[in-house]
Amino acid sequence: MTNSAAPITTHAPPAQRAKPSSAPARLADDPSHGKTTIAASVVQKIAGMAAREIAGVHTMGGGVSRAFGALRERIPGGGISSTAGVHVEVGEKQAAIDLDLVVEYGAAIVELARSVRRNVITAVERMTGLEVIEMNISVNDIHLPGDATESKVE
Repeated sequence: MTNSAAPITTHAPPAQRAKPSSAPARLADDPSHGKTTIAASVVQKIAGMAAREIAGVHTMGGGVSRAFGALRERIPGGGISSTAGVHVEVGEKQAAIDLDLVVEYGAAIVELARSVRRNVITAVERMTGLEVIEMNISVNDIHLPGDATESKVE
């Protein structure tokens, strides 16, 4: 499916985005008792699970990501990826999250995005202690009733 209109996106200035790091995030714990680190993959999984909890989210990820996901589901033990369509940047005390969604037909997309944003930010901040400074949502497709293309790998 091709997009006829460019997606609306908002971005914070680059200086406000969390600085990417290959090392896990360090929380502002009392250093005399040791440090707590949270890997970016942990934040990614929390964000993915929280987004999927919202009614109206059909699946996550772009077309290629969904195609590989459908293939992975057919492999015994492959399962569903909880991180498909989720990209994070984690700093020492902050995180920025980008989500790619496919929504159900009939869902009010603006309200859905608001609910997803609220649920993901709440979950990530509650579970990790990191401040979510940016949360971008891209709606890449809409799932139509009776549309079986999600389960087919071409």
